[in-house]
Amino acid sequence: MITLGIETSCDETGVAVTSGRRVLSSTVTSSVHLHKKYGGVVPEIASRFHVEFIMEVMEAALKASKKRLKNINLVAVTNGPGLVGALLTGISLAKSLSYALDVPVIGVNHVLAHLYSSFLTERNVDFPFVGLVVSGGHTVLFYCEDIDRQCILGQTQDDAVGEAYDKVAKILGLGYPGGPVIEKTAIRSMGKNKIVFPKSYMGKDSLDFSFSGIKTAVLYYVRKMRRLDSGMVSDICRAFQEAALDVLVDKTCLACKMKNVKRILVGGGVAANLRLRHKLSEAAARSGIRVYFPELKYCLDNGAMIGALGEALYNKGRRSNLYLTAEPNLAA
Repeated sequence: MITLGIETSCDETGVAVTSGRRVLSSTVTSSVHLHKKYGGVVPEIASRFHVEFIMEVMEAALKASKKRLKNINLVAVTNGPGLVGALLTGISLAKSLSYALDVPVIGVNHVLAHLYSSFLTERNVDFPFVGLVVSGGHTVLFYCEDIDRQCILGQTQDDAVGEAYDKVAKILGLGYPGGPVIEKTAIRSMGKNKIVFPKSYMGKDSLDFSFSGIKTAVLYYVRKMRRLDSGMVSDICRAFQEAALDVLVDKTCLACKMKNVKRILVGGGVAANLRLRHKLSEAAARSGIRVYFPELKYCLDNGAMIGALGEALYNKGRRSNLYLTAEPNLAA
């Protein structure tokens, strides 16, 4: 089966051609450069960008895959969660293609697509496993029994971890998006300033997350110091990152212990963070747990993860139709 995957949930416009877990092409363009001066995604700008470029991105994906629209057997599209205007752009294209080509269309949950993005490159992942999705809008722990059977074990009660990165970067005047710049700045830390920020565990056995407190702690620390040199900024970034990632690592390993599983899958933009990859892999190895991360190009929003999951769900009997709507708060 040849599937066209369409992703327009936020600021990336992604279209891919997939066949099973095989990625024939994946083309992505981003409006992030347009949001930088605002310090975050502006929904109207993101939506207009999708409208302007989605046809061009689709044509590039088809060309790279050496396929034509007449070769498409299924159209998979993100229908939530996300920005409603952005979602509607992709859904409108997907339903138009479904009708014109007389092929089925299937709506795909954006968060679950991130969760299963490791499947694009890993061929031997067995169920069950614990899944961790970490991005600018989501921090969720799942217990997964099959491709269409998963339940939420815990999730953020306020800021997502990626959102906390963005806000801390803004506090420090480092720009947007915050994840890459904080990671890069933290590497330069010499540890001269012994800074420790609080970690919120929300109870001994809780698998929920909270990152608003650490963001506020950084704000108060910066206000107290008044003047910051580059060394101090690096030390703050390092202390923030270590505290935030420690919570992610500890709770993910705790979830494995509680569910008695030996596999972890990680997805989402923050899954590209090399420090997270190192810390989680090291902690998991001590308990005999295997960790799977997506390739870096599949950590950010892309159409390949939508196409692959959409086809897998279609083969399991899931169906959508031309009444498919955007569900910006779609629960995983």
